[in-house]
Amino acid sequence: MANKPYSKGLEDLGGGLFAWLQPDGSWGYSNAGLITDGEHSLLVDTLFDLPLTREMLSAMADATPAAVTIDTLVNTHANGDHCYGNQLVDGATIIASRASAEEMAEVTPDIMAGMLRNADELGPAGAFFKQIFGAFEFEGIVATPPNKTFEGELIQRVGDKDVHLLEVGPAHTRGDVLVHVPGDGVVFTGDILFIDGTPILWEGPVGNWIRACDRIIEMNPRFIVPGHGPLTDIRGVAAMREYLVYIRDQARLRYDAGMPPSEAARDISLDDYSSWLDSERIVVNVHTLYREFGDTRPAPNTVELFALMAELAR
Repeated sequence: MANKPYSKGLEDLGGGLFAWLQPDGSWGYSNAGLITDGEHSLLVDTLFDLPLTREMLSAMADATPAAVTIDTLVNTHANGDHCYGNQLVDGATIIASRASAEEMAEVTPDIMAGMLRNADELGPAGAFFKQIFGAFEFEGIVATPPNKTFEGELIQRVGDKDVHLLEVGPAHTRGDVLVHVPGDGVVFTGDILFIDGTPILWEGPVGNWIRACDRIIEMNPRFIVPGHGPLTDIRGVAAMREYLVYIRDQARLRYDAGMPPSEAARDISLDDYSSWLDSERIVVNVHTLYREFGDTRPAPNTVELFALMAELAR
């Protein structure tokens, strides 16, 4: 957005709302948000490790007294770059969708730390894993799950503000949540939006993700804080939606022609999306779409998917 430069740190959105941005928005460099009213506060997501989360919380506390003690934390989904810093938000009510809470127990900080320790034994997948995640500190993180869950929709009060938590997953993950503050015209999307970056369809179905984009567009917010990348408006949402439709349709053509998914991922021309970060994620997207289309081949495991992405990234 022309009036909001994309730089690391806290962006004041007005009305007691803030966005924490982490360029360049690639693997692990996620955004977060803060909603305040008077002495009350709600944090949208923590970050991938404790040093990054401490830096963010310190900047928020410097910006507003309401952030010195966070009342409520909402995790938009289960990926670690949006929840591994939870232990630092001491005493807060931690809210997530029920599906996200269940998924968080499956990929813990200890697992990520072990993957990095053993990366050299994992061949190309391990080298790629180290390349994209080696800057983060997973050792010593205590997994801190939500202590309140919901399904569908929940309205959370922050002072006099209504904050709408809207479950739109499964899409990117099993339980993606949008955080909408209608009175201030702001929505925090979690990883339903990657701006100038390639989305990754870990879960699907893709139709849910497309409908989530439509839902954000219908909100017509003043500011949209994506999970990764710069602040955006509905044009950024439309671009993400168009990518999802394009990849779905291109993958379907190749599935119907009998092309294997890894070959299809290499064969699809990215055209207008070639400048987006992390284009290798198309490997995951195509494999997920093929399963949605009815492919009965054994799905690659996580290490195999990272090896395939590493090959394409080269």
